[in-house]
Amino acid sequence: MTANQAPTLVTGAGGFTGLALTRALVARGHPVRALVRTPGQVSELERAGVEVLQGDIRDPLIIQRSVEGRALVFHLAAVFRRAGVPDSLYREVHVDATRHLIEASGSAGVRRVVHCSTVGVHGDVSSKGPADEDAPMAPGDVYQQTKLEGEAAARETAARTGVALTVVRPGPIYGPADRRLLKLIGGVARRRFLLLGSGNPHFQMVYVDDLVEGLRLAAETPEAAGRTYILTGEEAPTLRELVEQIAAIARVPAPRVRLPVWPFWLAGALCEAICVPLGLEPPIYRRRVKFFTNNRWFDISRARAELGFAPRIPLREGLRRTLDSYRDLGWV
Repeated sequence: MTANQAPTLVTGAGGFTGLALTRALVARGHPVRALVRTPGQVSELERAGVEVLQGDIRDPLIIQRSVEGRALVFHLAAVFRRAGVPDSLYREVHVDATRHLIEASGSAGVRRVVHCSTVGVHGDVSSKGPADEDAPMAPGDVYQQTKLEGEAAARETAARTGVALTVVRPGPIYGPADRRLLKLIGGVARRRFLLLGSGNPHFQMVYVDDLVEGLRLAAETPEAAGRTYILTGEEAPTLRELVEQIAAIARVPAPRVRLPVWPFWLAGALCEAICVPLGLEPPIYRRRVKFFTNNRWFDISRARAELGFAPRIPLREGLRRTLDSYRDLGWV
């Protein structure tokens, strides 16, 4: 069996990125085992020729079963931000389960673990230039904080167990049938998007196919062991430029009205104080307001030089494909 056909585990394989990665690995000849949490994710993976384990990443027995006979592990399982989720769950999944997975990988003889973190661990980066992997850490919420703690747990456990570990930090991920940026891309296309603030912060995304290729390179490049890589697209438009580009592709007028940030910040804080203790989704919350004020602007020089990472999908093409998929699905 060749290096690019190694028996592989993908955790979080039923998610948007996990599913795309799993399909790509199968196409390259990897025998893939997928760990998924919910039954609804099983049938599509099985149709792709994947061995599926259904279970909770927090269960040590499931973790042990999942890594048996694997040479590569891609750890993508995560708790996405939503209202009513206790802080303890983020820590159990992002920190504790990561530690257990790498410990089990060491015992099972896994040769490489690729741990998926997020550029969010850097928080709001400087507007003066793109941030690299050594930029200060400034997580802004429990999701980002526990992702940062998960990185530390992964490195400590890998060093203790002798597992070769590579950490990747993707930028905001987009592509066909993605829901996380539907409010942005679909909202602009439906002419239901309001721009808060100046629109000057940068918003650098990564197309899902480019991210999948970066993950593969992180697994197959020997020199990547022990390293950390930011994976984003090449282009870093301001939020205003991005909205204008989406509008042009959708053939609608770009939003012209810009509203001040502070009333929405106060409204978000109030809604969170009322709704979150009741387990309700706030109509507006501060994280959404930060979307309009935080800079997401990154330097991928390390990934380019050490992995050969070269994003192939221009932003305009990626946006067009994504918007076309939204139309096909009836979302816009």
